[in-house]
Formats: sequence, structure tokens, C-alpha cells
Amino acid sequence: MLGLEHDFRIVDTRATLDPDESSVATHGRDISPERLEREMLQAGVVRAVASPGPRAPGQSYLRANNAVARLSIDRPFVAFARLNGPRDPGTGPLSVVRNLRAEREDHHARPDDVEQYSYDDRFHGFTLVPHADGLPNEDVLVRLEDADLPLIVHAGREFPPEAVERELLDYDLPIVLASFGGYPLDAELMRRTLDLLGEYDRLYVDTSAVRYREILERGVLEHPDRVLFGSGAPDVHPNVGVMEVLTLDVSEDLMRRVFAKNPARLIPALAEGADV
Repeated sequence: MLGLEHDFRIVDTRATLDPDESSVATHGRDISPERLEREMLQAGVVRAVASPGPRAPGQSYLRANNAVARLSIDRPFVAFARLNGPRDPGTGPLSVVRNLRAEREDHHARPDDVEQYSYDDRFHGFTLVPHADGLPNEDVLVRLEDADLPLIVHAGREFPPEAVERELLDYDLPIVLASFGGYPLDAELMRRTLDLLGEYDRLYVDTSAVRYREILERGVLEHPDRVLFGSGAPDVHPNVGVMEVLTLDVSEDLMRRVFAKNPARLIPALAEGADV
């Protein structure tokens, strides 16, 4: 795919970096760090948040997180640590029953893990994918609140906005809902997420896999300081995500906010000239 031509500085808040051959074989992503970096440059993306892809059930993310941090050195990646937990993120009665008996196992994130990542200058935030990894215990969430680093949450049909509000939004920390909280392609969930932006000052959304122009434009126009560019690479070539923002009927100033100003304000390591 040809490189895009534009005059914007672009940073990406959502990319996945599979750190080893096992991850690539499991998830079918034959995307090396070098190729991911090359695709980012083709789209004009100068820096990107990267976190690991999913691990097999019963595996810790410690090794994968450390591998992503190592692979980010001397590359335009900003490492986020991925966390898991024993609690079921579902909203039904079965989830309530399961959570009454949920006990943390050795492979689940602990408060000390969050503290370690928080003081490790290789990591600049955290990622939660509740439908794949479960929700951490309350003591882990309290430690995340203490750390006050950005938390990117993959929400959608399996972890809808009302679940996000119930489980996470009482904690005072910056939270970014990937895909406007409506993955995959659930416009109604995305609209409900935009309503939440009016209620919670530290809630943000990223643009990955939104695909609806009307919803993207509404988010940018109504909440110009809280929409962040995210590509969803490597599942989607970053050129695709960039073009979706470039073709919105909004001003260049608003595009610059989405592409760089908003992400860099929330994640200083994405700022121009940042030492990472």
C-alpha cells in the first residue's frame, strides 16, 4: 500500500505487538516489529502505543509485557502493560455468581505488579481487555488509581458501556475506551459511550474500528479534547484509520487534536521530542 501524503503529525494510541513466534503462530499475525514500524511510517504515524496480544488461558502477561517493552527500545513504540484478572466481566446473573467465587491465581495481575510497572520507566500506561482476560480484583484497580497512568480498555458487546461505568468509572484515573466502546461495529454502544463522555471528565475514546462517519464526527465536534486517534494495527493497516479521520467533515484544527494534541496531552511519551 502506498504511503499517505498529508501535513499532520500523527500518533497512534492502539497497536498490538506480538513479541514472539508463539504469539504470531497462535494469532496468525505474521507482523514483525520491523514490518509494523514500516506500516506506521507509510501512514505517517510517528509514534504508537503498543501492548501484547492475548495469551493462552492460564498464562501470565509478565513475559509478554517485558518483551513489548524490550522491542520498543529504539523503535517508535510506547509500551503499555496488559493486565488480566479472575473476575467475569459479563452483566448477567451467571457472571454475578461466578464473581462471588472468583479467586486470583498465580497468572493474574496483582497490586505489586501494577506498582512495579508504574515505576518502570519502560511502561507508560496499561491495557485491559476484559472479554479476553477478565477483570482485575478491586485492590488492583485501587493501585491503578494510585498510579494515575492512562488505562486503555477494550469495551464493546461483551463489556458494554454500562459495565464500564459500573466496574471502572468510579476510579479516578484517565480511561480510554477503544473503538468508542462499541466493538465490533455496534453503533448504539458507541452512541451510549459518547453520552458517558458528558458525565465523566477523565473518560476518552479512540477511533480504532469505528467506521461510522456520523459517529466519528459527532465525537470530534462534541468532545474535541477527548477523541484520540487509534488504528488497531496490525489487524488493520494504519493507512485505513488515518484516511477515515482525514475524510471527516471537520476542521484541520480538530484533526490535529485527534491525531496528536489529545493523545500527547494524555500520554506525554507520545509528544514531539519526548524521551522514550
